[in-house]
Amino acid sequence: MLSPQAGSAENVERAFIDLHCHTSASFDSLANPVSVVHAAVARGLTHLAVTDHDRIDGALRARDAARDDLMVIVGQEVNTADGDLIAVFIEKLVPSGLSALETIAAVREQGGLVGVPHPFDRLRGYGRKSGADLVDIAAAVDWIEVYNARVIGGSANERAATFARERSLLGVCASDSHTVLEVGISYNAVRGDPSTPAGLLAALAGVDIHPYRASYYVRAWTPLAKLIQSIRGNGRGRTHPSPGETT
Repeated sequence: MLSPQAGSAENVERAFIDLHCHTSASFDSLANPVSVVHAAVARGLTHLAVTDHDRIDGALRARDAARDDLMVIVGQEVNTADGDLIAVFIEKLVPSGLSALETIAAVREQGGLVGVPHPFDRLRGYGRKSGADLVDIAAAVDWIEVYNARVIGGSANERAATFARERSLLGVCASDSHTVLEVGISYNAVRGDPSTPAGLLAALAGVDIHPYRASYYVRAWTPLAKLIQSIRGNGRGRTHPSPGETT
């Protein structure tokens, strides 16, 4: 992958951000948070949202490891009763299992932002289990992933892009990386400073997405990661304490 910052001088005022990334804190990833940070820097990202499944300790480790040339945004992929949501700019774990609207309210209480990942993926799409309709929360979220590098199904990303366009919603792309190899393969180029919630929203108004699909070979590691994490006792659904709490 070419560094997004390589090239002309006009890139100096731009920021490059991946808004959906996993580490070994997730039940389906073995990517060390420190290695993820190093990969993000090497590939020219300036901002990285670490969004592990129902945990933030990996994001905190990544933030602690980051240098001045990369801002790690603490986030979480929240397993709601209606489907997954991305929360960023949070400091506390968002409870899983709430309805989508309850989850959005909980994120707003922390001053965070909310995105919808892979909304029409046939295996992970919004409302797949509950029957909830994405239309019902469209006005309450900040962006839609119009391109997810790990999406399953040829038309899912296209449907997401159409959904966002028809409703004048912000559309972003994301690597949804579960391995170090995938970090930043899909990224967003923006002007402005996306280091705060307000700054990110303003910057995304003029976003230039750079989509690239993860290879099936790389995605094939996910079942193995799930097995290893399950053996380690880090299977999906296990409750993990927030930083500072004890079990």
